[in-house]
Amino acid sequence: MTKKTKLGATGPEVFPMALGCMGLGEQGAYGNSDDTESIATVQMAIERGVNLIDTGDFYSMGRNEMLVGKALKGRRDKALLSVKFGGMRGPDGQFVGFDTRPNAIKNFLSYSLARLGVDYIDIYRPARLDPSVPIEDTVGAIADLVKAGYVRHIALSEVGADTIERAVKVHPIVDLQIEYALISRGPEAKIFPVLSKHAIAVTAYGVLSRGLLTGSKATGPGDFRAHSPRFQGENMQKNGKLVEELEKFAASKKLTPAQVAIAYVRAKGAALNVTVIPTIGSRNRAQLESALSALDVSLTPADVATLEAAVPASEVAGSRYVQAQMQMLDSEK
Repeated sequence: MTKKTKLGATGPEVFPMALGCMGLGEQGAYGNSDDTESIATVQMAIERGVNLIDTGDFYSMGRNEMLVGKALKGRRDKALLSVKFGGMRGPDGQFVGFDTRPNAIKNFLSYSLARLGVDYIDIYRPARLDPSVPIEDTVGAIADLVKAGYVRHIALSEVGADTIERAVKVHPIVDLQIEYALISRGPEAKIFPVLSKHAIAVTAYGVLSRGLLTGSKATGPGDFRAHSPRFQGENMQKNGKLVEELEKFAASKKLTPAQVAIAYVRAKGAALNVTVIPTIGSRNRAQLESALSALDVSLTPADVATLEAAVPASEVAGSRYVQAQMQMLDSEK
């Protein structure tokens, strides 16, 4: 039986891997998917012990939450719901900004509770820092919802070290959701030391770099990767060489690139005194089975050093988001 770990100093006990649900649903960010298979994937995850289920109220304009709600019916007591809020979208699906004002937070939460069919959220977090609202006000508003029983724990997403330091003065933070992978190691320099200091965990998304590390390609214009700088033209060619090195390393260990990528972030987190929970966006049961197998893989410090030398993050071509989105990330400042 896989041993659970604590999500930060004040958080709940969690399975060492989380299920990220953004790609589930007909209008998923990685191409179309089947609702029946999506629900079966969530339910299989829970059956296998995965208790941290991550979604966002703006994923498919609320449809994702409704799908997760269906999957959790009769299983609520086995799941910890992690919900991101604040992202605003127009009827055409385009993002139109972020809103984390206290009254807006109450509104977002009310609709999430209704769509998910639950009476509380386990872990609630702003999806991004709203530059017009002090983080103290945002965290304070969620803290009021904790007192009222609608939220159990507070977390953050894609924020920098200074913001984290300000947030923890208002209320304990259980985890930071941020992109972290073999080729996305930016958080290690300034953010991880602060997380270690306050015993805050990381729920790491993009561990497989949106499929780049496993050879995936865009399925159509609605696929996130169709617009991702790392998947374009010369960038893709350069990054492909790094992926080849990862494949060679994996083959030498008789593992898959996905297994190595997942094992890497867990091993590196431990080395940096930060609990890293890979949040894997498995879109079907086969992908989930593959991801779970990575929990049986352990990389030694020597393995990590060899891997980092073979796949240097400094050689990655292209940013992880388009420039306009990168400029909105507090974690990149």
